Amino acid sequence: MGPVRTTTGEAGTTVSERSTAAVSSADDPNDAEGTTRDERAPGTPAAAEAGTTAAGTDTKTADDTPADTTPPDETPTDETATDEAPAEDAPKAVPAPPELHSGHKLAGRYRLEECLTKLDGFSSWRAVDEKLRRAVGIHVLPAGHDRATPVLAAARSSALLGDPRFVQVLDAIAEDELSYVVHEWLPDAVELSTLLAGGQPLEAHEAYQLVQQVSQAMTAAHREGLAHLCLSPSAVLRTSSGQYRIRGLAVQAALRGISAERPQRTDTEAVGALLYASLTARWPYEEDAYGLQGLPKGSKGSSLPAPDQVRAGVHRGLSELAMRALVNDGATPTRLEPPCTTPEELSAAVAKLPRIRPPEPAYTAPEAFRAAPYRPAHPGAPAPTVATPTLPGRTGKALKWSVSALLIAALALGSWQLADTLMNRGSQSDDNAGDQQRSSVRHPPAPAGGKPVTISAVRDFDPLGNGEETPSSVPKAYDGNAATFWNSQWYTNSRFGNLKSGIGLILDLGKARQVGGVKVTLVGDTAVAAMAAPRATTAMPGDLSGFAQFDTGKGNDLTLKPKKPVITRYVLVWLTELPMGTDGQFRGKISEISVTS
Repeated sequence: MGPVRTTTGEAGTTVSERSTAAVSSADDPNDAEGTTRDERAPGTPAAAEAGTTAAGTDTKTADDTPADTTPPDETPTDETATDEAPAEDAPKAVPAPPELHSGHKLAGRYRLEECLTKLDGFSSWRAVDEKLRRAVGIHVLPAGHDRATPVLAAARSSALLGDPRFVQVLDAIAEDELSYVVHEWLPDAVELSTLLAGGQPLEAHEAYQLVQQVSQAMTAAHREGLAHLCLSPSAVLRTSSGQYRIRGLAVQAALRGISAERPQRTDTEAVGALLYASLTARWPYEEDAYGLQGLPKGSKGSSLPAPDQVRAGVHRGLSELAMRALVNDGATPTRLEPPCTTPEELSAAVAKLPRIRPPEPAYTAPEAFRAAPYRPAHPGAPAPTVATPTLPGRTGKALKWSVSALLIAALALGSWQLADTLMNRGSQSDDNAGDQQRSSVRHPPAPAGGKPVTISAVRDFDPLGNGEETPSSVPKAYDGNAATFWNSQWYTNSRFGNLKSGIGLILDLGKARQVGGVKVTLVGDTAVAAMAAPRATTAMPGDLSGFAQFDTGKGNDLTLKPKKPVITRYVLVWLTELPMGTDGQFRGKISEISVTS
């Protein structure tokens, strides 16, 4: 399926060379299409916002051109209609849509709460889905708007993709007076533009995660013929779990009337600009945009400096990658590497980079205990002296005889128990046997061995996805603190959005050891399988074929045991079904893992 090109009206803008033709959204992280005129990205004609054609042709209105002078082959469009009565031979104006306000209800279930943007004939709202009791976002257009049909078509195409890396379209409805698109609302999401607003770039591992996830997501979209064309720091959101989500796929371009001759190249350059900004906290063009300062005048074309030349300490491999993605926009790579002209080429280049590990968590040593100095009750009073206690004569002798008698009795009892054990080999009296039986009912015996096995290291494992599942929170899964946890990324249902069969953590025991049980404490009822690599395995497996399952369970406090002895160095805790959180999203959370022999 080839790339889809959105047909635009006369007010449409055509993007031909620059990914930066996207316009930024409002400050709210869920307002996918809210824009401000002063944040217009370089390369976007003002005509796109002022209601003119991309070529700059003035739009005629019914008031500007008398009815008797209108050429027979020239018909005013709906956009040019005014509020005044049109001329007799002019087409009938589209009825004005109802005035929307907070509390207005659409489709009998979506209650509008707050207007986020009102621009170019459409508005964006935060709303509540009263049927499912959750927050949603809605873009509303008049039914007669020339972009209503392309927007609905783009929304339905985006919804069919079903990729959790994109903000999902939930509904696309056309009524008599209004057309509107309903999408997810992410309360915990933060725009990339907000993360960079303080002038501080992202850490190298975070920038690596950004370009990896965004390039892979856009590769999947273009395989289905979908393009973004408005990819910007305001269109990329970072959730609390560390996952990057892209909003406005196809829909934002349709709302803006934007198309591109080479959509893959446009989106690739946009990803390169995102990476450049995340490494330098500067926008790689002369104009300021998205709350970022632009580069000095003349810093374009072959003069565009590489990120590691703009800011010291930038990862060289990521700096080169940004220039390879921006090479079609005039950038020159610092090494003789081929340019990246499609998201798939960029994703492949990211995969070839050596893995950039997250920074080690900072360790704060606890303060040494210091006993508080003695302070006399009255200043200047000497500290009291503690006398050694003495016992009076008869009392002391009685106490000594009592202690001696107790010691003799204890020795006698111990000798009797030792002799009884040696003679009966574990047999006990009837009374003691009954006590032991009742005790075993109250407290199940511990499994054989039961000695804790040291976990040398733990690594996140996602062989069916992008290879990683929030590695920064992995240490929390075995830090001995049940209040902290490792969490997976977010998915649309308990089966990982039907994208994969599972995710998990690999435990490295340092060397091959006997595994008698794996205890897993989770947040929410989760389906878990325990797997082990063969005994001879000396390197951590990279896919599921390197493990064999030995037990399964479902719940939030599980002990998984093999039916026969297992000796291995690598144990995989594999999540196969996720619980739903209070926000309606599905993710796995492991608070503690321990292994016993």
